[in-house]
Amino acid sequence: MNDVDEISEEEVQRVHERLKKEAEHSGYNLNPDIEFTKNLVRGLLINENRYGYRSCPCRLASGEKEEDLDIVCPCDYRDQDLNEFGACYCALYVSQSIAKGEESFEPVPERRPPEEERRKLKKLEKVATTGLPLPVWRCKVCGYLCAREEPPLVCPICKAKQDRFEQFM
Repeated sequence: MNDVDEISEEEVQRVHERLKKEAEHSGYNLNPDIEFTKNLVRGLLINENRYGYRSCPCRLASGEKEEDLDIVCPCDYRDQDLNEFGACYCALYVSQSIAKGEESFEPVPERRPPEEERRKLKKLEKVATTGLPLPVWRCKVCGYLCAREEPPLVCPICKAKQDRFEQFM
């Protein structure tokens, strides 16, 4: 049995409905092409089965969650892509005008830096300190900032999980 066979249509439907509800609650829109979107959801679920996390179905994941946190859906690049192109890289999330059918979307260029550049950035992030009494945590998905000992379990803005936060200051 392959990964695709392990994903039931009921599970795809359930996750699709949950993602749609979460997106709308947070001010986002899922792609209105239901079959296209369900195929992306299926890809997310396949990646979750393979790796233990829902990496973007349109990118190659390493299988190491720490290395792939930037491409766990919703990816770190979603908002930039939506602002600039009206859709995220895989087109799961789209602008309101695309969701309403007023505009169509074009392919979105890859924004994720190459692996070597990502490693350099991670080293620089570890070096940065500010001397503030509490660390400042930033949600890499939506940019939410908070000062506390640990990042929140779930971002109050976009609902990203705790592992999507980075120490900002």
